[in-house]
Amino acid sequence: MFLQAVPLLLSEIAPARIRGGLSILFQLNVTIGIWFANLVNYGTGNIGGWGWRLSLGLAGIPAGLVTIGALMVVDTPNSLIERGKLEEGKAVLRKIGGTDYIEPEFLELVEVSRVAKLVKHPFRNLIMRRNRPQLIIAVALQIFQQFTGINAIVFYAPVLFNTLGFGSDATLYSTIITGAVNVLSTIVSIYSVDKLGRRVLLLEAGVQMFLAHLVIAVILGIKFKDHSDDLHKGYAILVVIMVCTFVSAYAWSWGPLGWLIPSETFPLETRSAGQSVSVCVNLLFTFVMAQAFLSMLCHFKYGIFLFFSGWVFIMSIFVWFLVPETKNIPIEEMTERVWKQHWLWKRFMDDNVGGVIEMSGNGAKKYGHANGADPVSHLSRITAGEGSSVLAAGAAGVEFEGNITTIVVISCIMAATDGLIFSGQGFLASLF
Repeated sequence: MFLQAVPLLLSEIAPARIRGGLSILFQLNVTIGIWFANLVNYGTGNIGGWGWRLSLGLAGIPAGLVTIGALMVVDTPNSLIERGKLEEGKAVLRKIGGTDYIEPEFLELVEVSRVAKLVKHPFRNLIMRRNRPQLIIAVALQIFQQFTGINAIVFYAPVLFNTLGFGSDATLYSTIITGAVNVLSTIVSIYSVDKLGRRVLLLEAGVQMFLAHLVIAVILGIKFKDHSDDLHKGYAILVVIMVCTFVSAYAWSWGPLGWLIPSETFPLETRSAGQSVSVCVNLLFTFVMAQAFLSMLCHFKYGIFLFFSGWVFIMSIFVWFLVPETKNIPIEEMTERVWKQHWLWKRFMDDNVGGVIEMSGNGAKKYGHANGADPVSHLSRITAGEGSSVLAAGAAGVEFEGNITTIVVISCIMAATDGLIFSGQGFLASLF
């Protein structure tokens, strides 16, 4: 539930120009939660027969934070309007925008919501032609995220560190080192994703991860023998540096962006269904990779890193040609400004800008407005008599991007604390 709801809430409530950074707060809390969970598990593991009870009990702390935070988080205007609560949606939009001039944006959301309600089968619409680009990218990103090799390194880092000669303290070293790198690199992503863009981070990280895998494979291939207990100290340190290089690249790219991009690319009428599919695919391949890694490691040995480097190369090619840039683009304008401008995906777009293929009633309707909505026509039905200036603004398609208000920051931070709950599964996983 958290994996589906939180990225959607963050992407809908954050202003377009900083949507990436605020959305990645979820991933930051996941990395912090994993780090603390591993440290706590390491500490309680040295306690007699009741240490596991303490570890399990401490998992209630992030649960309490989420419960408190849920009372402070505002619902998104998109959700309120879609449920027919127009005045509440307008009030929230005014609150998160920090201005009373929200009419054009409000009317866009009303019209897009009206069109979305006509869709009776969102999952069926998800596989329609015009929604395939978003679906393909969302599914591919989740699969590629697991085939970067991150779970292999995180799940079995203590084994790798022990094999490299760190002895009984291997678990502690791997937890502190990789956890700290993970957290710090996620912070880097928060500050850079809305400045450099999604594609730049993914492509740069592809090069960095590819080289890290390659160097590790070469070192282990040359120096490791099947029955060796450790490496030369210099080689061991180099492998640890390469592991940290890989973790840092993943933490500012495929880790957070694997959740961010799907949450901001699906149209309103298929957004929940699309995010559900993304989460399902992610968890499925997380399970597959966790189950398969040990067998792959035994058969491939150092070649496992060559295997992952090949996948990193493939996913980087995929990003170069098929993943469009979504930086600073309002979600409601993705169709016109992203998909219809892409060299390949524009072939999947038709004149139905609203994104609705299968509807009830009279079927699909075409809209002339760039965002899939016509604020002027809806103005006469919803806000007649509110002034010609508002009408002119709606007709001009004035773009509302929101402001960094206190309510936006608080809502995003508290919603992102759900990541602590998700990462808290580390408490349970370590017990079995």
